[in-house]
Amino acid sequence: MEQNISNYINELNNITKNIISNEILNYNMSMIFDLINQSKTNKKIIIIGNGGSASIANHFALDLWKNAGIKAITFSESSLLTCISNDFGYEQVFEKPIEMFAEKGDILIAISSSGMSRNIINGVKIAKEKKCITITMSGFEKNNTLQTLGDINLYVPSMSYGYVELSHSILCHFISDMLSTEKLYG
Repeated sequence: MEQNISNYINELNNITKNIISNEILNYNMSMIFDLINQSKTNKKIIIIGNGGSASIANHFALDLWKNAGIKAITFSESSLLTCISNDFGYEQVFEKPIEMFAEKGDILIAISSSGMSRNIINGVKIAKEKKCITITMSGFEKNNTLQTLGDINLYVPSMSYGYVELSHSILCHFISDMLSTEKLYG
């Protein structure tokens, strides 16, 4: 068991090192930080994800508004999900609320481990139609569909849900922690 734990942590460490040493990712993280910072007075951040990614989205939104004072929302509330799924189909579960609530200049952050979730892809497409800035977080295949849709794309090079979700969570915490620190210390 000890060796399995050690191997798991070492693999996560290797993935994290790969992310940190990626110049494109570092540039993208700087752009994300600046975009969120610039939008915080009159725009909102909309964050979407399924399953574990929904949990990451919810946690990220909470940290952004509670700790950094940034308007951030998700559309993962159970009655919304079941209503939209029932009335329109699960593929539109994010598309419909984004269509209603997103405004030009808002930021959509779409999180999908596989980058292939149809409802996430539909959400990004409608956000682009609404002239939102779109940021994607994905993993698995490098050329997944989500990776091709965002204005800024963050990609985790792993085929493991656990590693991709942990990496997405780390990136979200980094963004919210940096924004929170800036709020506290200017």
